[in-house]
Amino acid sequence: MQRWSRILILAAMLVTAYLLILAWNKDHPASSAVSATAVSTPAVTTALSSDLPPTHGAATPINRDVPPVSAASTPVAAAVAPDQGLIEVQTDVYRLLINPRGGDVVRSELLQHDAIKQQPTPFVLLEQDASRTYVAQSGLIGTHGPDQTVAGRPLYQATKSQYVLAAGQKTLVVPLVYTDASGVQYIKTYTLTAGAYPIHVGYRVINRSAQAWQGQLFGQLKRDNTEDPSKSHQGFMAMATYLGGAWGTTTEPYNKIDFDEFQTEALKQTTQGGWVGIVQHYFVSAWIPDSKSQVTLESRDADGMHVIGFRSANLNVPAGQQLDVSATLYSGPKVQAELEGLATGLNKTVDYGILWPIAQVLFIGLSFIHGLIGNWGWSIILLTVVVKLILFPLSAKSYRSMAKMKVIAPEMQRMKEEFGEDRMRFSQEMMALYRREQVNPLSGCLPLLLQMPIFLALYWVLMESVELRHAPWMFWIQDLSAMDQWFVLPLIMGATMYVQQMLNPQPADPMQAKMMRMLPIIFTVLLLFFPYGLVLYWIINNLLTIAQQWTIN
Repeated sequence: MQRWSRILILAAMLVTAYLLILAWNKDHPASSAVSATAVSTPAVTTALSSDLPPTHGAATPINRDVPPVSAASTPVAAAVAPDQGLIEVQTDVYRLLINPRGGDVVRSELLQHDAIKQQPTPFVLLEQDASRTYVAQSGLIGTHGPDQTVAGRPLYQATKSQYVLAAGQKTLVVPLVYTDASGVQYIKTYTLTAGAYPIHVGYRVINRSAQAWQGQLFGQLKRDNTEDPSKSHQGFMAMATYLGGAWGTTTEPYNKIDFDEFQTEALKQTTQGGWVGIVQHYFVSAWIPDSKSQVTLESRDADGMHVIGFRSANLNVPAGQQLDVSATLYSGPKVQAELEGLATGLNKTVDYGILWPIAQVLFIGLSFIHGLIGNWGWSIILLTVVVKLILFPLSAKSYRSMAKMKVIAPEMQRMKEEFGEDRMRFSQEMMALYRREQVNPLSGCLPLLLQMPIFLALYWVLMESVELRHAPWMFWIQDLSAMDQWFVLPLIMGATMYVQQMLNPQPADPMQAKMMRMLPIIFTVLLLFFPYGLVLYWIINNLLTIAQQWTIN
């Protein structure tokens, strides 16, 4: 029985290590390196984009920067004005660049998130330059849509080239105006709020023509194949989290769609409301149409570009009337509290995997403690203490049983020598000894089995929670989401694991004993490349376990 308990403990620990490695490299392997992000302002694109699909029913590609429509549309001639420079928009959280050609967001800098720890350069989420293409596009297509004309996408006019949210100002409104040859006026308005990442994108169609206007609203995200710039490159195993598309509806809140499935298993879902997005480590960009509108969520590939978006049902504006339609663009950090209120399932882009319920409880507890003390490192330590206290009744019983196993070890050795090769008699006498001493040899597995799901769940909390990105603790530990470049914490963890192991009864089988002695070395090597926060949790847990076992022994 003791032999099987040791095998079970060993198997549990090896499974833990294996699951951690799988979790580390799940979804996507490391891809080629990204070129350095250019910080210069990209040039305005005048020519039609070659990566966009042709309009259905059209003899020649009219404008491939928009989704195809279900029926042939008649191209509407439009007056082409000279292009103007990009429009800069700045709030306390954003610096955006909007291309007046189509009114797309071609660059978003997140001013409250550094690209590199302790450097003032903001993290760039959306951009369009020589190194990378990742933009948020929107417009009006269909029979009379201005984004579907012979002249290409409309060139909007703005009253200013720069809009800045002033101190004390709550909202910033950026209006873009375009009038086509038939007299229909389009006002595309970006509305940004102080301290918030959701951007309201509204369209007002004022029909001053002599005929009814028909069209559809669309919003889409377009991205190339470059790797995730927010991914860690530390250690021989890069932290490869999910990079790809995602979508949700009220009945199917969260679904992933890999980039290589954008065309082969293309998304085509008609729903009310919903959302579409592109997810990466710590950050997400998403389009959220009006929750009351009927839309089609769709994906496609176009000349190496991955496109995921939505389009509304047909819109009709009688002559002499006007219509307002809108959607919300989110391009920022994966903050659950903000995402949850935008659309059902959008908060699950903070992907904690199959252990999501446990991870969510850990994150709530961690956030609560952080709200009290204001430091994520000490919050992890206090959370470890709380978890240990919750599991104390179960683990204490297990450790008492293990302590008794250590006491009766000499008697078991005597019985083994006395009965020699008579395994059946030895087993009978050993079971009688267990009953007499009220010992359960399998109870030693319980603490590890309880820790496995908690440890894996906390791994994903530390990996996925943007709140811990670049979060300092003390001394040389200035980023709890990064690995220890000096390997101090992993070595301390290995030492505590060894001490903890010495407090346990040693296996009678020499081979098992040798394998158990190797485990602290194996786990130390494994955790050399894991985040500070996770290693810190394991160290504190080991120290508390040592104190508990020593007291019981």
